[in-house]
Amino acid sequence: MRVALVAESFLPHMNGVTHSLLRVIDHLAARGDDVLVLAPRTAELPATVGGVNVEGVPSFALPAYRKVRVATVTRNRIAKSLRAFRPDVVHLASPFVLGWQAMIAAERLDLPTLAIYQTDVPAYAARYGFPFAEALLWQHVQRIHQRSTLNLAPSSYAVRQLREHQIDRVRTWVRGVDSARFSPAKRDDAWRELVAPNGERIVGFVGRLAAEKQVEDLRVLATLQGVKLAIVGDGPQRARLEQLLPTAHFAGFLGGDDLARAVASFDVFVHPGESETFCQTIQEAMASAVPVVATGRGGPVDLVDSSRTGWLYSPGNLHELRERVADLAGDTAKRLAFASAAHTAVRDRSWSSVCDALVEHYREAIELHAERPIAGWRAAAPARRS
Repeated sequence: MRVALVAESFLPHMNGVTHSLLRVIDHLAARGDDVLVLAPRTAELPATVGGVNVEGVPSFALPAYRKVRVATVTRNRIAKSLRAFRPDVVHLASPFVLGWQAMIAAERLDLPTLAIYQTDVPAYAARYGFPFAEALLWQHVQRIHQRSTLNLAPSSYAVRQLREHQIDRVRTWVRGVDSARFSPAKRDDAWRELVAPNGERIVGFVGRLAAEKQVEDLRVLATLQGVKLAIVGDGPQRARLEQLLPTAHFAGFLGGDDLARAVASFDVFVHPGESETFCQTIQEAMASAVPVVATGRGGPVDLVDSSRTGWLYSPGNLHELRERVADLAGDTAKRLAFASAAHTAVRDRSWSSVCDALVEHYREAIELHAERPIAGWRAAAPARRS
């Protein structure tokens, strides 16, 4: 199979989109498929990844967040690349700007598209002080996904979001977890001693330090006795968060085995963000036998079995967040039982099986495209109001 991967975000910027694409590339390359990656160009963008060619397209960095780049390439330029590569299917990873241009280019070339809904961009608008833009952003998301041959979403929440916005042809495609890397065996007493020299329970967060992650909500944990908050990650809000959380340990960005060692060394993993369509870091914590406390909205609802592998708290209820963390930090027997259940819950979620499922979705998109009416897909009819 020949697959063109159009990446709204890619290396060197590591996030959920990049992480899943790297696993997909590994899988397709191992199968012997021909793959081309189109991604925003940076000075650090590699020419190849895992033996797969990467083609950079013109882009610019967001002024307030230099690691995030927005493509400026035209659809004609993308069409030229696609025409030369001749893909069987065009995979649009979290499409928005580059993905929209690639969608139009693929339509011109009569190619099937598979759009992965992975980032709730409209919800970010309110977090960044532009609530009036949310409806406009959803209109753009609708345009992309209503025209895609097939759509994939990572959780029941994300599927419901798309369907509520009159988007159909939606399938669920979850994410795998590297259980060899993220493992309870990586727990490191030396790292724990560095972070919590007085023997406190370590409550950890991993993620981008940006408004949509709501890391400032963790202030309610600052006065919990016997608890040390550890923040792993970097981003535009780091300086502000260091002021808000002066007693927390800020580890900065960690990757690979360094990240796995930190996660396995937590006693409790916490994630307050309400805009997650999935939340891969929750799976990585669970694979490391760390129980989770997360908001009861979005992707975490599918991942955390509340009262068994962790706790879900009511969105916005920070008193409940504090109580749930205190419960696990203060009860060793319960924490260990939840940790064991969390590890068991994700141990079979391999990237190999997840990517096998993705290949089947590629085949479905190709078949749907062959059956498509000449006029193309129509948007789903708006839901009637009672």
